[in-house]
Amino acid sequence: MMSHSTIQLAMGQMLVEGGKPEENLRRAESIVRQAAEKGAQIVVLPECLDLGWTHPSAKELAEPIPGRYCDVLREAAVQADIFIVAGLTERFVHAGDDRVYNAAVLIGANGRILLKHRKINILDIAQDLYAIGDRLAVAETPLGVIGLSICADNFGDSLCLGHSLARMGSQILLSPSAWAVPADFDNAATPYGGLWIEAYTTLAPLYGMPVVGVSNVGPITGGPWRGRQCIGCSLAVDGTGHIVAQLPYGQTAEHLEIVSLDVTARRALGTDIAPTLRAKGYRGP
Repeated sequence: MMSHSTIQLAMGQMLVEGGKPEENLRRAESIVRQAAEKGAQIVVLPECLDLGWTHPSAKELAEPIPGRYCDVLREAAVQADIFIVAGLTERFVHAGDDRVYNAAVLIGANGRILLKHRKINILDIAQDLYAIGDRLAVAETPLGVIGLSICADNFGDSLCLGHSLARMGSQILLSPSAWAVPADFDNAATPYGGLWIEAYTTLAPLYGMPVVGVSNVGPITGGPWRGRQCIGCSLAVDGTGHIVAQLPYGQTAEHLEIVSLDVTARRALGTDIAPTLRAKGYRGP
């Protein structure tokens, strides 16, 4: 495990169209190329970038991981020589049990799938489409130990998941997301992002672990939140809890941002973690 490094991370806030995997994957490939050209070592893309979050097409169009959609990203990683974190809709069939998961993958620059996460904190409106995730893990990489979560996994009342990943050794937590608001939402009156800022800036400084969430943009055209819009506002917080980047708001606000993040070794491990957290004022479990 490296003691300290600074990595260049790309936040790929992209348009995702419900039920249009080919178009979405072409956009993702383009962002991956641009990120590499700008010097990024890793690029983070949104949640369910293939089919769109909660889009009903997932019932028919979801693919396994590895599978057709994931393979497009694996090839893009190799061609651009870059790590990729991306949200995908996963079909899982075993012994006649056909499930769909809201998943995320970490793909190495060599095209290997290094880590897969299945979203655990599924919103009630999405539980008839997505199965509940069943695992937590981290991956050691040349960039540091990476943990994955997805969107609502980082709600303030589910930060136990982030705590668990940090205790497993995660040095940076990366989170494909789909942040949506009603069509009449007034961002000037109530700027979006407070929920995520509070959660990320709570978790990150406890462990010196940067947290990055990248959302898509565009209208939600199917499913229980049809008519709402995804609005970006992707967020990067460093290991001190400082906001490094908050990307533009709006359903047309596609944006690629490169941020520098310090990745540091975890000095406290195992039972040494609790006293360290208490010294920082944390009184939770």
